[in-house]
Amino acid sequence: MLNAESNVDAWFNLEGKVALVTGGGSGIGAAIATAFVRMGARVGIVDVKADAAKESAARLGPECAAFTCDVADAVSVSSVVMEVVKTFGRIDVLVNSAGVVLLEPAETLSESGWDKTISVNLKGTFLMSQAVGKYMLGAGSGKIVNIASQAATVALKDHAAYCASKAGVLGLTRVLAYEWAGRGVTVNAISPTVVMTDLGRRAWEGPKGEAMKALIPTGRFAEPEEVAAAVVFLACGASDMINGADIVVDGGYTIQ
Repeated sequence: MLNAESNVDAWFNLEGKVALVTGGGSGIGAAIATAFVRMGARVGIVDVKADAAKESAARLGPECAAFTCDVADAVSVSSVVMEVVKTFGRIDVLVNSAGVVLLEPAETLSESGWDKTISVNLKGTFLMSQAVGKYMLGAGSGKIVNIASQAATVALKDHAAYCASKAGVLGLTRVLAYEWAGRGVTVNAISPTVVMTDLGRRAWEGPKGEAMKALIPTGRFAEPEEVAAAVVFLACGASDMINGADIVVDGGYTIQ
């Protein structure tokens, strides 16, 4: 908890903290893991792709360890949480960044596409939050940050399953924040616009991307590091009084 005598620099310090980042093998998750290490945290990098997790951990050095997990599978989730605690001794921060984007017009969206999107993006966020949350509640402290999306609050063409899953993430975030804050665990969300990961560049290159950027007041997409910076804020002591919030990193797209 902060007080008037606190050193402002210490508010943003993650020294001694242990973070678990799902989807940490690439994209936004990898950027978050990188930022955490730079701020002094040790990081468990969790990804369904074992090689990606290992490469990310190796790049970031001895303060990181790689773990493989399917966040949509309860047994896999339970196992990886135990592994992370065994490796680091604790979990102070959970970032739910693992996700999928399967775009299709609503009238042709397959049941399998719907199920996979909901399973990974929403069910996966719940399962990880529940498993890590139980540990945090037992410890009496912790911070959970869920990566939602601008698609949680506005409609996007061909995003029926994705919009539904991310809207669900915001609903889940608020309920967990309400239930757990009194026991020392805060839960918040980040909602980015299109982010310039390798996947984002490929998906939004050319006229489609230029048309989308024209709708964003800042005139550009977000960089992974900008999303990571917002996550660092929600993970550190400076945000202790922020709970159940959704920080929108979208250049003003959703204010229109």
